[in-house]
Order: sequence, then structure tokens, then C-alpha cells
Amino acid sequence: MGQMALIVTNPATEETIAEIESAGVEETDAAVARATAAFNGWRAVAPADRARLLRRLATLVEENGEELARIESQNVGKPIAGARAEVGMVAQVFHFYAGAVDKHYGQTIPVAGGVDITFREPLGVVGLIVPWNFPLNISSWKLGPALACGNTVVLKPAELTPLSALRLEQLILEAGIPEGVVNVVVGPGRVVGQRLVEHPDVAKIGFTGSTEIGRGVMQGAAGTIKRVTLELGGKSANVVFADADLEKAAAAAPYAVFDNAGQDCCARSRILVQKSVYDRFLDLLIEATRRVRVGDPRDEATEMGPLISAGHREKVASYVNDTVSAFTGEAPEGAGFWYPCTLVEASNDDRIAREEVFGPVAALIPFDDEEDAVRIANDTPYGLSGSIWTENGARALRVARALESGVLSINSNSSVRPSTPFGGVKQSGFGRELGMHALDGYSEIKNVYLATG
Repeated sequence: MGQMALIVTNPATEETIAEIESAGVEETDAAVARATAAFNGWRAVAPADRARLLRRLATLVEENGEELARIESQNVGKPIAGARAEVGMVAQVFHFYAGAVDKHYGQTIPVAGGVDITFREPLGVVGLIVPWNFPLNISSWKLGPALACGNTVVLKPAELTPLSALRLEQLILEAGIPEGVVNVVVGPGRVVGQRLVEHPDVAKIGFTGSTEIGRGVMQGAAGTIKRVTLELGGKSANVVFADADLEKAAAAAPYAVFDNAGQDCCARSRILVQKSVYDRFLDLLIEATRRVRVGDPRDEATEMGPLISAGHREKVASYVNDTVSAFTGEAPEGAGFWYPCTLVEASNDDRIAREEVFGPVAALIPFDDEEDAVRIANDTPYGLSGSIWTENGARALRVARALESGVLSINSNSSVRPSTPFGGVKQSGFGRELGMHALDGYSEIKNVYLATG
């Protein structure tokens, strides 16, 4: 049977909020068996009926939105206002894929002697491995396209933050999606995740997490030639040119790093600023950072909560301890895994500018000109996200084409929308979440030639 109990903690208070029996290999195998048994029935559900069920799930997420937001806020330490916004996106994602079910088309291809057609077929059982920073949101990003394509699912939330996934599983059944189609298994990644990666009856792994763990997923999947989608780490650049609206860029920059306490793979944690406006921008950025409200996630006005754990706080602090901070904000004292908003002046060769801190720490890096900005921004093993701030439209497009990144925003810090593809290049992974593009990662092309001669 399962392993020892998992202790689920509120990172803002350090109090235990749940104890859950930890699954092991046996429970994981049982979940895969349930998903395997449910697959033929689920893939046979008519597209209009599958769409109706996903739409019903989206509606249930909306109707239970406040409960889900409070679960997420308490379990992850998210400010309640931000948690509500994330739950709103979860509903939008399920609505989007409800509408996409019958719009993922095959093709007819002109050939000699007959007709050639393609079908989009579901893969089978897919294993979805979700991180602790956006548990419910990222679950929906993977569940939506997986279910829309007709796959069945074993979903493994992070052991630190399983509560919203367990509640979502209940809503999935309430929506009328048959038992066995979605199976949530809570346990350590080294046990449950590893078993999903190696299981011969799992056709694909959708993984979001660190680049280091992503390498292990790729290696493990090779044994059974599994399909994989990897959304991994990032060290994204926020590039501010001298001709940008500096006030707007500086006001937005803190939330590109400090949202979710910096625990965000697409955080713009390298702020590249043109030298001629560097001092002015730094003054504006410090002023804006000083206004970020750090505190109790239950407070409607709070903008940043704690880090996820004591161990993670120690890791974040280790990056800052050997630097000189340009600015360090305020953070609550006492219980909770708090860490202040921190700005550090650096070069791109410094450790703090090269490794993913995954905390509320931004490295400011000056650059000379457009060519220098592109060089510095691309001088990283990662390539997930980023922003470009300039009033010159031609420059914006030139730089956007030159940056090695999967997702970019111009005069904005927004990375994610339900209808647009999200994912990275280089060591930030491959494959895309969201939009119609995600459906390609949860289906296989079958080609059929029909001779007519």
C-alpha cells in the first residue's frame, strides 16, 4: 500500500492543513490500470458530448471558484486576489478546449491514384506531472487538451500542493466525466512520477518543473519511446531601451518578477536596461518595488505572499548572500517562509544572473545598444519568456525575432493566454501548452490512403 502520510503545510503560517496518505508504485499502477480501462469508452464519446462535459467542468470551476481560490491560497501562499484570477483562468482553459474538441481537424492530401486523408488520434493514457507553484492552473493547461483529444489521464500534483488537484478531481466526476478518465495520485516524484515515466502503458508524459528533473524525465521516457512535453526552467530577460516609456516599464517590472513571490518559470528576473537611462530607471524601479505589498495572503490588498518552504527560502537566500543588493524590501517577521523583494545590480556572468533563483530577486544588467541587448539576453541556457520595452515598432520586431525565446511580450509582461501557445526553447523545454497548438502534443497523426483506381 501507500507510503507514510504527506504533511501539507500553509507556508504563510507554517501550520499543518492536511495529512494525506502518500501513494506508491502500487497505487500508481492501479491508477494507470483505471485509465487504461476507461480509454476506449472515453475516446468513443461523440465530440459534441465531450465538449459538453468539458463545458460543464468549466462551469463547475466557476461556481466553486471561491473555494478553489482559498484552497490554492492556503496551500501555496498565494494572495487571495491572485488565486481568484488563476481560478478564473482555469475555467477559461476548460471553456476553450470544450470549443476545440470538434475543431482539431485532419487533412485531405492530393495524391495520384486515390485519396489520402489524415486523422488525429488520441495517444492513450497520459501522465501529467504538475509543479507546486501554479498547481491548479498548470493542471488545467494539461488536462484541457489531453481530455479534448480523447486521452485518459493520471495526474500527479506536487506533494507540497496536492489539495486543489484533489478537489478538481471531485468536480470532474460531478461534471459527468466517467470514472477512470482522470485519476489523481499524490506521492513523491521519485516514486509516483518515476513510475509514470517508466510505465509501459503510459503513452506520454506532460511535465512542468525544473530543467534538472526534465532531463531525468527524458531519460526515463526513452525506455518506452514515450512522447514528452517539457516546460522547464527559465531566466527570462526584461529588456528596457532608452526610448521606452520608463515610468510604465518600471511600474510593471516588479510584477514580472515578484508575482507568486518570484516562483514562476517565466519570471523576467534579468532586467536589462540601456546605460543612458539606467540610473533613472533604477530609481523608478526601486520606487515601484517599495510599493509591492508583502503579507498575509488572506488580505485582499496583499500582492506577494511567502515562499513555499523553509528549504526553498534558504536556497533563494544563498543567491543573494554573496551579492550587494541595490534594494531590499520589507517582509513580515515570525511564522511563515517570508522573503523580501530584492534588486541586485549584476553582470550577466554572475551566478545570480545565470541560474534560476525562483524567488523574488531581480538582477539588473546594463547594456550599450540593441546588438548588446540581444547578445546578453541570449547568453543563457534558457529560453522561455521575456519582454521588450521600446516605442520603436521596428526595433520591437527586430529584437523579438532575434531573441531565443518561446514567448515574448512587447511593452507588456503578460506571457499566458488560454488561446495562445506557451512553451520554451533551448533548455527551457519543448512542446507547447495552451492554444490549438497543445492539441498536437496530445494526439498522433494517422495517415490513410484509399485507392480509387
